[in-house]
Amino acid sequence: MSVWEQIEKSMQERVLILDGAMGTMLQGMQLTEEDFRGKQYADWPSLVQGNNDLLSITKPDAITEVHNRFLEVGADFIETNTFNANRISQADYGMEDIAVDIAEVAAKIARAVADEWTAKTPNKPRAVLGALGPLSRTLSLSPKVEDPGYRAVSFDEVADAYREQALAMFDYVDGFLVETIFDTLNCKAAIFAIKDVFVEKGREIPLLISGTITDKSGRTLSGQTTEAFWTSIAHAKPFAVGLNCALGAEELRPYVQALSKISDTYVLAYPNAGLPNAFGEYDQSAEEMSSLVAEWAGEGMVNILGGCCGSTPQHIEAIAKSTADITPRTPPTIEPALRLSGLEPFALAG
Repeated sequence: MSVWEQIEKSMQERVLILDGAMGTMLQGMQLTEEDFRGKQYADWPSLVQGNNDLLSITKPDAITEVHNRFLEVGADFIETNTFNANRISQADYGMEDIAVDIAEVAAKIARAVADEWTAKTPNKPRAVLGALGPLSRTLSLSPKVEDPGYRAVSFDEVADAYREQALAMFDYVDGFLVETIFDTLNCKAAIFAIKDVFVEKGREIPLLISGTITDKSGRTLSGQTTEAFWTSIAHAKPFAVGLNCALGAEELRPYVQALSKISDTYVLAYPNAGLPNAFGEYDQSAEEMSSLVAEWAGEGMVNILGGCCGSTPQHIEAIAKSTADITPRTPPTIEPALRLSGLEPFALAG
């Protein structure tokens, strides 16, 4: 039985656990500009501190350490350190030409760590999700206030960037996670690109998608409600759909609940560890966060739980323990209908 077959079996038995915040863990290491550059990019002409994806090449031991720390506290899934490992986002550092190398190396690191843990605990296999972030440019919104029709990037450029990234990771990951989506059109470009990679490779692997409700308005940055977001991407038939980032568990709850009711696939959620304080830091304790998301699990709202910004191994361990004996959500049967969406959903029953 393959790792993913075992994962799917486990999905019927318990709530599975996603890892926590790679960025939070790396920030805690207080790495310097020299650490980010390493020997490989010591003479790079621009500053690279903050380019966490680059650390997969220049400081791989740090990435390995983060993966290990989340796996040792019970994570079933780890995400590759590739949130910005694409040519569009790496262009901010002038590193667009090495984006593919970053993605491949990061995927190899995650694969090696996950395989070590699976060998140690064969009854609890560990899966790798290739993480594709939202990009530093958006297709639905203009960066120029004076020109709302302007776009800094085209759909084809976004799809090509995602395709390169997905192709670089494909041979090392168990599935893809298109995450922190605030612009659904970017997400649709990612779906298009990943499906194209499936065709090229001659096989498919699971696709997970996670959107972001940016504030208490209950909408993504591009204006869609949770229901409209799901309608827009349901055609991709993801293994799981969910929400992450921007909000803490308390604020995210109603949107996860809404998604749980309308989605006929598995639901994942990984909120921030509360809302940021005045210094941009996250103060919510592991106990408080885990108690909130355990309620979601207890009410049959979710299948996969983890943490986003501010979440540490302590948070993930607490979530794993608090949900260990909870029966996972059973996806509902949704009646067929013509379903359309713009900013709002529209359904026309048969």
